[in-house]
Amino acid sequence: MKDKTLGKKDLVLFTVSAILLLDTLASAATVGVSSIFWWLFLGLTFFLPFALISAEMSCSYPEQGGIYAWIKTAYGSRWAARASWGYWVNTAVWIPAISILFAGIFKQLFFPDLSLSSQIAIGITLTWITVAVNIVSLDIGKFVPDSGAILKVLIFLVLIIAGFNHVSEHGMANDFSMAALKPDWQASFQYIPAIIYGMLGFELVSASSQEMKNPARDMPKAVLISALIIILLYIFGTIAMLAAIPSQDINLVEGLMDTLYLLMGDTPAGKTFAFALGIAALYTFFTNGVTWALGCNRAAAEAAKVGELPKIFAWEIKKTGTPLGASIMMGLVSTVTILLYGVLAGSNEDLFWSLFAFSAVIFMLPYIAMMLAFIKSRIDDPEHVRPYKIPGGIFIARLFAFSCITILSMAIVLFIYSPEEGMQWMVLAGVVVTIAIGEMIILSTEKSKASTASTSITI
Repeated sequence: MKDKTLGKKDLVLFTVSAILLLDTLASAATVGVSSIFWWLFLGLTFFLPFALISAEMSCSYPEQGGIYAWIKTAYGSRWAARASWGYWVNTAVWIPAISILFAGIFKQLFFPDLSLSSQIAIGITLTWITVAVNIVSLDIGKFVPDSGAILKVLIFLVLIIAGFNHVSEHGMANDFSMAALKPDWQASFQYIPAIIYGMLGFELVSASSQEMKNPARDMPKAVLISALIIILLYIFGTIAMLAAIPSQDINLVEGLMDTLYLLMGDTPAGKTFAFALGIAALYTFFTNGVTWALGCNRAAAEAAKVGELPKIFAWEIKKTGTPLGASIMMGLVSTVTILLYGVLAGSNEDLFWSLFAFSAVIFMLPYIAMMLAFIKSRIDDPEHVRPYKIPGGIFIARLFAFSCITILSMAIVLFIYSPEEGMQWMVLAGVVVTIAIGEMIILSTEKSKASTASTSITI
């Protein structure tokens, strides 16, 4: 039997590590001052409903596998396999994006002339370190997301305090009038999906429910505590960045360090402190990838054990129960993705956004299925014991779910088609190819399952 290693503190830190992303901060700030409106509006119409739905599902159906298990219960094996594939492969193609962000900050801090090819090499190295952390036992591996969450909160707090101090001395770099806070639809369209993306992940830790000490008691509290921490830090962090740098000058990859150097000042002490925060930020980018890989690889392993993904995903290390096969496959897919997109990209910023948008579309599709599964569970299984239940009956449940579905659908469309830039063909091509590969894998696995029983392989 696996040891119960995850308590409420771990669940909060794990969730904060998964959702609170420094790269989302720069993407949101490029929208301009109206991004504050979007954080508040989407916080009420998407973030809060999504958090509450995740809390109810996590403690009501605490099966190992999380979102995969919920969709399977509602719609059967094939749709669960599709969700598992989308959930897993998103992380496999998102890790290269976060690795490029890591390499871009590394370049700023240590080697200003570092070539794009060298940054890609750094990204590949980071990918395989992430794989290694996924293979160790969770009582060791959980240290990475826990420590990353603490560092991210500290960086956000420093950024916020320094931002307000900067305003008192130099004034605002952007106009924060009521007129500026109104949403600028034309300027907002490209990066609003990044804000929505930055709100996803409450269900991730439920994929490790067998390692939780008391999921029914701890999950609702952990979700609500982490939600409050995340939304406040996102809002005030965005204000701090916009206080320092005009929105049109914010770089998606290098904007964080630009802001830190500006806010910390030109003194030797200020530059040293900004440099130290930059190193801490590098570590948090690494922990982002580890956190998502921990949850997604476990979900994929559960699907493979029952024959809904290829057998290799079910390979485990017997002593620790960690997902060896899914982790190695993630490393291989991440490496191929970063090499293919690296050939086509002209800069680290182009490479980051192409990888980010492509992975985000794949990532959001399973969440639509999750919302439908939530409603179906309420209708088909009304007597099921729910230690936490969203108040308001089926009407509020449906309202929350369809609000989330509408906003997710809008984000998917805007990642693929931007009113300012037109169709994003690299993103669309990546999405179509990934879905097609997934369908082929699922059909092949179903045929194999029909001819021979699927078993997990342990080492």
